[in-house]
Amino acid sequence: MSIPAERTDSSARTANAAPEPVVMRERDARGVVTLTLNRPQAYNALSEALLTALQRELEALETDAGARVLVLAGAGKAFCAGHDLREMRAKPSLEYYQRLFTQCTTVMLTLRRLPIPVIARVHGIATAAGCQLVAQCDLAVASSDARFAVSGVNLGLFCSTPGVPLSRNLPLKEAFEMLVTGDFIDAATARERGLVNRVVTPEALDGEVESLVASILRKPRVAIALGKELFYRQSELGLASAYEAANRTMAGNMMEAAALEGVQAFIEKRAPRWE
Repeated sequence: MSIPAERTDSSARTANAAPEPVVMRERDARGVVTLTLNRPQAYNALSEALLTALQRELEALETDAGARVLVLAGAGKAFCAGHDLREMRAKPSLEYYQRLFTQCTTVMLTLRRLPIPVIARVHGIATAAGCQLVAQCDLAVASSDARFAVSGVNLGLFCSTPGVPLSRNLPLKEAFEMLVTGDFIDAATARERGLVNRVVTPEALDGEVESLVASILRKPRVAIALGKELFYRQSELGLASAYEAANRTMAGNMMEAAALEGVQAFIEKRAPRWE
């Protein structure tokens, strides 16, 4: 991008962690934040250190009033290959596994709570918890060479936690087929089934992400934040309760200065003047 960007690095390190940052952070002048998973030699597998670093960055964004959009990306040849199986196998105890999956769930729920849209920029493979990340993001743009799978079942481990957002993105039979076969689907199929929004050539990936970002930035932040919170909350409610929640949100949204200005601008046939 041509807009100047500020870059910082975040890493949560254990005694045996690599010295490189496991999450890289960029922020441009518009408030667009890019978090890049940075374990390319391990296809960005979600180690404990990476999950800790990612959680730290996400928590900072929860209260960052200047942030407008989050792009989640992966360094190297892949988006994310899921959990670090070597690390998992080295600590075989029920207590450890429960703690690890709780840590991962906390990251996923924080993505949902963020008041800004989260876009997955997907290339290469997104498998198991990596596919879960894509499903948990609000939007996803994929390279045509991307492939997706919840392949734990091939190792005797049903991808139960990835199945939570996957079953909320895909029709149930198609989600269950992925979970019980562990088979890969290509980017075009992922789009057809609702896992990603857009698919473009590898060379066009960054441009397509930018196109989506730019469209979001033209809208008021407050409306996006209110809308995101309600969008997911109502989806877990019955129809009448969903309408009740939506009514309250929309009435409150209408009292915001941004909506009042937007409606007035429409009446006056001019572009809105948002701050």
